[in-house]
Amino acid sequence: MSSFVHPSAIVDPAAQLGDGVEVGPFCIVGPYVTLGDGVRLISHVSVTGRTTIGTQTLVYPFCSIGAPPQDIGWKGQVTEAHLGERCILREQVSIHAGTEKGGGVTRIGDDCFFMVTSHIAHDCQIGSKVVLANAVQVGGHAVVGDNVWMGALAGVHQFCRIGRHAFVGAMAAVIQDVIPYGNVNGNHAHLVGLNVVGLRRRGFSREQVHTLRSAYRQLFAEEGTFQERLEDVSRDFADFAEVQEILRFIRAESTRPLCMPN
Repeated sequence: MSSFVHPSAIVDPAAQLGDGVEVGPFCIVGPYVTLGDGVRLISHVSVTGRTTIGTQTLVYPFCSIGAPPQDIGWKGQVTEAHLGERCILREQVSIHAGTEKGGGVTRIGDDCFFMVTSHIAHDCQIGSKVVLANAVQVGGHAVVGDNVWMGALAGVHQFCRIGRHAFVGAMAAVIQDVIPYGNVNGNHAHLVGLNVVGLRRRGFSREQVHTLRSAYRQLFAEEGTFQERLEDVSRDFADFAEVQEILRFIRAESTRPLCMPN
């Protein structure tokens, strides 16, 4: 299957286009770009730098992918941006390339849905099936796990981590790490519980949800120190993978503090 390039588009001869690629009107595709099979750039899309877009990804007008990082320390070093398969980028989404000091690669998983004007900054590591509503802004070096949903106008501070299956409410300002399965809201964001609705929608059993709730209540209770509660939960829920995932996340090295309940 051959690719289609609109006559008004500018595609560098060195760019690599897979089978069935469609490059619409007024798009620009740079020389170091790779577009996987079935990628569609609808119109007015700019894909520059050393950028890879995975198969069957759909990019709406006025998106910018792979542009240089907005980092005053960037002096033209060669860095990259990689976007996974079957993603949907709505109008005016921007994804910047990495920086040398941040590992050199901005990476996004498969099956993500980024709505209008959402932004992924340099060196972010975004999982699969992540949904960003309109105007979500993710700062540099952030790590976002699989199946995270973020409401409109939410902002994530650079270097923050957001665990798998977490939910970030609309207009939340996330300046601290969010545990897996957590639900945060507010400015500044704080934990308001677990993402129970999301867990049920993704097929978690009633027993799994109940266990997570019990561990959450124990972990964030008022009795004792947080370290003591951490050890108690580790012992009491040793056989529950989801709870142990939360504990590993909390114990992992991070430059940001942990988001807690008010």
